[in-house]
Amino acid sequence: MSEQRILRPIAHIYNDYTEKFGIPRQSGRATGVLSRVVFEPPYNVSEAFREIEGFSHLWLLFDFSKAHTEKFSPTVRPPRLGGNARVGVFASRSPFRPNSIGLSVVELIKTEKTTDGVTLIVAGADILNGTPIYDVKPYLPYADALPNAKGGYTETTQKRTLSVRFENGVEKKFPSEKLQGLTEVLREDPRPSYQDDNERVYKMRFGNYDVCFVVDGDILTVQKILSV
Repeated sequence: MSEQRILRPIAHIYNDYTEKFGIPRQSGRATGVLSRVVFEPPYNVSEAFREIEGFSHLWLLFDFSKAHTEKFSPTVRPPRLGGNARVGVFASRSPFRPNSIGLSVVELIKTEKTTDGVTLIVAGADILNGTPIYDVKPYLPYADALPNAKGGYTETTQKRTLSVRFENGVEKKFPSEKLQGLTEVLREDPRPSYQDDNERVYKMRFGNYDVCFVVDGDILTVQKILSV
């Protein structure tokens, strides 16, 4: 007889990743993008965060809330392998999992104490805006960083970043305090790895803006930034 237990969110995360397209494939790749982790009662009391500011990074356990499925698939197609080759779901970080649980490391920037309780400001999340958070744990460098660990098939995949350019000063239409984060996201190449059309115009929602860009070789050019 299997034991069942209900997981209840303790918080939600809020940031400029308002759609899945454009979210970095791993955490820590766009540290210029800040997120707010807003806790629900009764978890938002100061006592629950005592000594947390002594840690530079945290683990976030979250719900892949847009990837729920009733049907179990034992294999998935990782974007790192071009979206064609299949691997076992437990040999991947695919969101399409039996329990849809995600795990990410973020940098703790600061804690904020308001009349509504404690909020964490973190950098480098790869999590969709509004996502439920199940737990927060401190990242321990001596235990969590293993220099001799193997990366499996990811060690054979291409790791590259793009040079980001803005056409005709379009970056002036974007909030200056968020420009670094946007540039870091674009630098990671948001496109699916199997798409390589240098004439196609891509549109990515980032916060309250649509960012239109093309990619030619290793150069990504932002053509338009439109307020929505």
